[in-house]
Formats: sequence, structure tokens, C-alpha cells
Amino acid sequence: MLDSTGGSRPAGTVQSLERAIDVLEALARAERALGVGEVAEATRLPQGTVHRLLQTLQARGYVRRAESRKYSLGTGAVRLGTAAQGALARSARPHLAELVRLSGETANLAVLEGDDVVYVEQVSSPHTLRMFAEVGRHVPPHSTAVGKVLLAALPRDRVVALLQRTGLPARTPATITRVEDFLAELDRTLERGWAADEEEQETGVRCVAAPVGRDGHVVAALSVSGPADRFTTAVSDKLIPAIQEAGRQVG
Repeated sequence: MLDSTGGSRPAGTVQSLERAIDVLEALARAERALGVGEVAEATRLPQGTVHRLLQTLQARGYVRRAESRKYSLGTGAVRLGTAAQGALARSARPHLAELVRLSGETANLAVLEGDDVVYVEQVSSPHTLRMFAEVGRHVPPHSTAVGKVLLAALPRDRVVALLQRTGLPARTPATITRVEDFLAELDRTLERGWAADEEEQETGVRCVAAPVGRDGHVVAALSVSGPADRFTTAVSDKLIPAIQEAGRQVG
């Protein structure tokens, strides 16, 4: 069966629902309000179809229309996102606990919200000296292992646009601050399937992270972090397969 873009569509799917999801995803990717024509172009759907879908979604609160007659995600979408994030955190917690058992260090779950990385779940290290990233804390993606994992999964034009908005401020002397160097780091991350923060966010702290998801669809990142003199490269290298497998299981 063919979808609206000419590609194949699995039998048994509901075309109108797929199209509504396409519209919501287009608005989520845009990071700004879009007009009907812009949504139609992004989804490759007829403008009349897009207009009817937007009206329906607006009536249910999943999109909102500004005075400019452009559309963005509404509070209904926010509620779904919050609920999904909570479910993801609950699903990840036993895997985080297992990573703490294996490593003795703190394990985290993080997602990308706007231009920031946000920690949504954590299991702390049993050590007195341990790393602590408060749940709900926002951090820049360019200086964190979880941020590198999340950005590596995005199209490079979206990454460049994000970096143009945020810059690459030096958090420590080790932070990557040149766009070309950071894009090369993302390519390495994508190729090997994990990322490292070599004291780039905080001096004396190392972190390794892997994606949560399957088949290239990344929804979050799992990480383990600890003091650099204890959580050495030799220690973290042995742990990377376990972090990657935990990411696949949660995903």
C-alpha cells in the first residue's frame, strides 16, 4: 500500500491518523509556528487536507493558531509529551539501577527539549563522592555526552541551526568550541554508537552515554558519570556495551 508521499504503508494502518501524526511531527520539527502552506510542503500533503487536519487538531487542543494564522503545538501535545516522558523514566529506572550496580557510578536518563538537554531520571552512586545532576536540570548539549548522542541523531542542518542559536561556550578548557570540530565529534558518535564527555561540562568529571531507541530513532540518552580519577577511560570502556544494551532495552 502506498502512502501520501509515494512510499509503502503497512497494511492495516489508518491513513488519516498517519497524516495527523505527520502534521504534528512537522510542527515539532519546525521549532516555530508554520502556515498551512508550510505544513503542506513539509508533509507533502494537499493544502486542503492539511487545513482540515489542523482544524481538527486545534479543536482538540493539540495545536494552536496564532493571530498570524500560523500553527504550533498546543497544550494537548504538551500533556502527551509529559506523560510519555514519565513512562520513559519509569521504564529506564531498573536499567539505570543495573548500570549503577555494574559501575558504582551515577546513571542518568536525558532528553532534548528545545535547545537544551534535560535530565529526567537518575539513580545515584553509592559512593560518598559522586556526581549529581538534579532531575529537571537543563544543560547545554555540546558539552555533555548525552547531548552529543541526542544531536548525533539529528539532521546536520538542524544541529547547525541549534548551534547558531546557542553558540558553543567553553564550560571548561576541554569543551569543544568550534562548529566543525563538534560536527566531526557527532560523526564519530554516530559511527561508534556512544559518546564521551571528557571533563567538557565540569572539570574532574567524566561521562559516557549511549542512545535510547532502535533503528536510528533516538528518543533519549542514557549515561554513566563519575569522578575522572575513578571513572577512567579503562573503566568506562568496559561499561559501554552495557550502556548500549540498556539503551536498546529501554528504547
